[in-house]
Amino acid sequence: MVRFFSVVLVACLAMRARGDDWPQWQGPDRTAVSHERGLLQDWPAGGPPLAWRVEDLGGGDSAPAIVGGVLYGMSNRDGQEIVWARAEQDGHEIWATSLGDAVAQRMPQSKEGPGGTPTVDGDRLYVVGMGGRVACLARDTGGIVWQRSFVEDFAGSVPAWSYRESPLVDGQRLICVPGGPKALVAALDTRTGETLWTTARPQPPAAPASEQPPPAAREGEQPPPPTTPDARSTPDAPAGTTASGTTTSGTTPERSWGRGRGRGRGFGGDRSGAGYASCIAIEAAGCRQYVAFTASALIGVDAKDGTLLWHYAAPANGMGITCSTPIFADGLVFAASAYGTGGGAVKLSASDDGGVAAEQVYFSPRMQNHHGGMIVIDGALYGAHGGNEGGFMTCLDFQTGEVLWRDREGPKGALAMADGRLYLRSEKGEMVLIEPSREGLLVRGRFEQPDRRSPPAWAHPVIANGRLYIRDQDLLLCYNVAAHDKTP
Repeated sequence: MVRFFSVVLVACLAMRARGDDWPQWQGPDRTAVSHERGLLQDWPAGGPPLAWRVEDLGGGDSAPAIVGGVLYGMSNRDGQEIVWARAEQDGHEIWATSLGDAVAQRMPQSKEGPGGTPTVDGDRLYVVGMGGRVACLARDTGGIVWQRSFVEDFAGSVPAWSYRESPLVDGQRLICVPGGPKALVAALDTRTGETLWTTARPQPPAAPASEQPPPAAREGEQPPPPTTPDARSTPDAPAGTTASGTTTSGTTPERSWGRGRGRGRGFGGDRSGAGYASCIAIEAAGCRQYVAFTASALIGVDAKDGTLLWHYAAPANGMGITCSTPIFADGLVFAASAYGTGGGAVKLSASDDGGVAAEQVYFSPRMQNHHGGMIVIDGALYGAHGGNEGGFMTCLDFQTGEVLWRDREGPKGALAMADGRLYLRSEKGEMVLIEPSREGLLVRGRFEQPDRRSPPAWAHPVIANGRLYIRDQDLLLCYNVAAHDKTP
């Protein structure tokens, strides 16, 4: 009887979302910014106090979602790809559900397990696995409500580093990027998993014989950076120019889909149309649309029926390694990638023919954000600039792309924000608390996490209900960062 009431209590807590929860990838608004207040503005020497730790998660870079006193995440464990639920209070496991056998990838980086964050909506949660399994689960029990496959149902091909997407839920639509020829983007019914619409993948024009794909990466290697100069590696484009690869009303200029080095090809085979970034929903140019950073371009599709409205190729690198979530802020859509590329901003407007026009405002090679994400605060864009070789924190004016400062004391890593402070998680494991400033890097605390695992620390930090969560493969650390006690 005691066990019964304990389960009921957990289920009731799980149904009730709180204002300081973190219900999906990059938090309540998919901006990596928490709504929470009352947190420490400076950290003591050695960092904030550790509330609890668990060491049996299994492998993966999946950062948790947190709703109603429960954490939800993904791992590979005992040969299975699993979704798990744990208590916010002490980290004990409530349930764990297998999606099927763990999916192996041949690239060595981040092969330990899934990288996506579950999306919590009402009494259900939604996940995408490494092999393209998209599933809906019941929050109270972990039971699978429905499951689809990007590969079997949408003819998607698994990207070189596997699917890493965190699905977007918008009302009764689940938005995802299978990357298939007829389903570059897809909308599924959240209740049943049935397909509502798909966006076909534009076909690239034939490349000249002189343009050959890059050599396949050998086992254990990172892909080579692009060496052919093009618009993505030139100095900043002047404001107000029309971007190479920018479309109006769904037309597709030749250069946009496949004319750069390596476009349309993967490492040893046809390349998936899916990148590794997650979609966002925006209201712009008089319509609701979903913005996806695919392997070849940043695109916007109509929320009603999936019609391709516009696309912008400049931020996509020739390797198809597009990882960071796009940003929509202050009237601009921004995306960036590494491998000698950079970031660009476009302004969307209604075109004369009833479509959507995307005009490049600027492009900068000085924000080559690899996969740590970026945040816009008070007109300034913060993010790590750098790729496989490392990097450092950089701050740009978001309206112009002008570099405001760069500082190697802010290491390359992943960002989140809460209560006026940036939380930077270095790839080497260090946590840094930063006060945003257009004038320079202002560090308000640092600490090294205990028991660092050997792979890079790529899981993004999460802040919810006075706690900071740091995932390091099978290890999950929970720190108390509240200025006053907020015990769940």
